[in-house]
Order: sequence, then structure tokens, then C-alpha cells
Amino acid sequence: MVEKANADDSGKALRAPSVPPARAPSAAVAEEYELARQKGTSEALELFIARHPDSAQAQKAREDLGAMKR
Repeated sequence: MVEKANADDSGKALRAPSVPPARAPSAAVAEEYELARQKGTSEALELFIARHPDSAQAQKAREDLGAMKR
């Protein structure tokens, strides 16, 4: 069994599995905002604002929400 392990070891470093880079958090927030807008309900926009109150899109969501209530 030791002979097989040695026979498989070619001395080359193993390649790390390919992992895509992490997404930018701002991109994920922007995507979530677009999904809330597409849903088109005040509940979806309110949830987005609650989850991301300090994001740039939160202000847009507040404006969208205000327009819905008019």
C-alpha cells in the first residue's frame, strides 16, 4: 500500500480547486434592491430598508415607497 502511495506521488504540487472570487457586498445589495423593486410591494421595499438601512439603495427604496403611498 505504501508503494502505491509513493507511485502516485509525482512530486508536483497539487493544484488548489478553482474557486470564484467573492462578490462585492455592494453588488449583492444592489441586486437585492432590484428584486424588491421588481416585486413591487411595499412589504418588499420595507424589508430591504430594514436589512440595509445605510445603503445607497435604501434611499431609493424610501423614495419608491413614498411614491407608492401617494
